[in-house]
Amino acid sequence: MTRPKRPHRQIHRISGQTYLWLAMLIFGASSAVTRKLTEIGAQHLIGNRNPISLCNVLFVGNLCALILLILIYGRQWNKATLKQLSSKDWVSLTAVAILLGALAPGLIFQALALTGVNNVILVGRLEPPLTLALSVWLLRERVNIWEFFGAIAAFVGVILTIILQPPTETMMNMGGFGLGIGELLAAAASVAIAASTIISKKHLSQIPLGIYSIFRTALGTVIFFFFALILYGRDHFAGVLSPFLWQWMFLYGGLIVVLGQSFWIKGLKTSTASMASLVSSFGPIVGIIAAYLILGEAPTRPQYIGGSLILVGIFLSQVGSRRQTSSIASDKVSSTPAQQQVETGMGFKGI
Repeated sequence: MTRPKRPHRQIHRISGQTYLWLAMLIFGASSAVTRKLTEIGAQHLIGNRNPISLCNVLFVGNLCALILLILIYGRQWNKATLKQLSSKDWVSLTAVAILLGALAPGLIFQALALTGVNNVILVGRLEPPLTLALSVWLLRERVNIWEFFGAIAAFVGVILTIILQPPTETMMNMGGFGLGIGELLAAAASVAIAASTIISKKHLSQIPLGIYSIFRTALGTVIFFFFALILYGRDHFAGVLSPFLWQWMFLYGGLIVVLGQSFWIKGLKTSTASMASLVSSFGPIVGIIAAYLILGEAPTRPQYIGGSLILVGIFLSQVGSRRQTSSIASDKVSSTPAQQQVETGMGFKGI
């Protein structure tokens, strides 16, 4: 009786890891795919305007993803579940929706318009060490020496990636250093993501995934829309009703958001937290490879220097995570809290 069960469990464990890797391939390629879509739109102008502008991608992509999320998780929005949420839960959900659903993606999309995809990917690695520092400060979490030095190495790598960039028209002079506006926007997005991660850890660990995802996407889309109207005016969303845009966005939202997150959740159910953390750490590598294959964007010397230190930091952090979880007999991940906490530390995932 016991012999047939062992291979069955092994198959499930390998299947879970496969789902995680498939999700990471999708998430890692999201920045390059986003840039590629805008290039496709530039070849199909409507009234001298790009129908697949970055703002249109974010707004319509979110709407498409929201439709698909409602179809998948809509049943969780019932009276019994909603009554269990307190006013504090709704305040926290609203804060995360603003930070993670509107502010962070808006900053990242603007960064993609001003700098290379590889820069956005590498500077985005500022989020994990920042989240670690905030967790120690605000949540009183303990950090071992490996994680500490890993965070320092990653932080230094991000700083070098920013300050060693060659001069461009979109740079601003600060203290004798030329800092790229795109890189600074990507860094600001990392701050917003780190803040949302802390809020999720402290207040939203028990919120059902469907309520969390749908509310975040819906409110984030509305806030971004009105924010863009105030900053750029109505003409900025010209072409938003273009069928050409919507057919690409349904593919984009379905592939990057729904399929990617569905794979990730499926993998989390049959994998360990340490495995999920290990897979997510390969995000920068996947992203840089995708940028080269999809866009032909090869890493520059500053990116090699900063990226090497970031990889050292990731390696040290993984050693620290392994040592920390080795004392726990089982670290199986439940789909709801882990999805909310791990996904925010993975960087940009398209929307």
